[in-house]
Amino acid sequence: MVTTHTADNALKSYYLDVVSDQLNTAVNPLLAKIKMSTADVWGRDVRKLVRFGVNGGIGAGTEDGALPTAGGNNYAQFVASLKNLYGTVEISDKAIRASANNEGAFVNLLNDEMEGLVKSSAFNFGRMLFGDGSGKLATVSSASGSVYTVDTVAAVAEGMIVDVYQAGSAVATARKITAVDRAKRTVTLSGAAITDAVGSIFVVQNSYGLEITGLQAIFSDSDTLYGVSRAQNGWMNAYKQTNVGAITEGKIQKAIDYLEEVSGSGVNFIVCSWGVRRALAEALAKYKQAETMTLEGGFRAISFNGIPVFADRFCPEGTMYLLNTDDFCLHQLCDWQWLEGEDGKILRQKAGKPVYTATLVKYAELICSRPCGQAMLTGITEA
Repeated sequence: MVTTHTADNALKSYYLDVVSDQLNTAVNPLLAKIKMSTADVWGRDVRKLVRFGVNGGIGAGTEDGALPTAGGNNYAQFVASLKNLYGTVEISDKAIRASANNEGAFVNLLNDEMEGLVKSSAFNFGRMLFGDGSGKLATVSSASGSVYTVDTVAAVAEGMIVDVYQAGSAVATARKITAVDRAKRTVTLSGAAITDAVGSIFVVQNSYGLEITGLQAIFSDSDTLYGVSRAQNGWMNAYKQTNVGAITEGKIQKAIDYLEEVSGSGVNFIVCSWGVRRALAEALAKYKQAETMTLEGGFRAISFNGIPVFADRFCPEGTMYLLNTDDFCLHQLCDWQWLEGEDGKILRQKAGKPVYTATLVKYAELICSRPCGQAMLTGITEA
């Protein structure tokens, strides 16, 4: 007979490993390329010692002259707080009782819930990879009642619950996105119209400033990154080329050559917007057939001189990132785990509701140990 106890055991013994593997490898091809480690995690923070520059203890000399003075390695310490990543499933008491005498029906119920969790998590965690840690989904450019025109609708979807922030302060919370018009770039929110909404940003509920440090943070012009000054440490600044225009093989190769020459970094993964990938495919087709390749997780990508080029919905328009994924690591306190109560149960009744919830959690932060080994091209003409 199916009970909350048997459901609890199923989530622990079977679904945890399956869902954890899918969240780590099937969410996003870029995430699948990034190693995960529990190293350098100290309490609530990641404290990673990184080496930069070269050892100064080298030199030439005469047969009886002085030996080079020992220079030692150059080190800097990156410090960043672990971010709390959650995924929640919800099962009604009615659904459990309806399938109490039908194990097959209950398995289908759990499978459906897990598939929904993986799908929504793929959307959310894939988005975070391209963010700056603020949790920003879109910026409002104009408003008409509860309909808001935004700069991008790539990171929003019907059903999402968002907070609205203006100049760092919340002006509305827990608003549900009821409609998205992708052609007009408008979003409709539940609740009353927000006064002076222009310039405000949408953020996933309760997530403002609490998301992982994504690519936008690495390529931003912020004063510091991981607590280290960019102005005082040139190697903390990534390569950026703006107003690229028409994409060509030569422009991409120039960025790759620069990274190899200046930082010794070898690009092994390129990610761009859909329009940029189409433009690149057209450019490559003028001289040779664009080859394709299969990435880990079954994702398909075109090949640029053996480097996979993958298009991601969350990559900004007209943008291409050229990355060495060996420089990235998702530092984590542990892999995905179910939150357990004091009694060891993971399925708990929602207060005042006839439903049970279970929550997956991971405490992690994304660190790039060599920012100067990464490149970004913007202002690319899309096809």
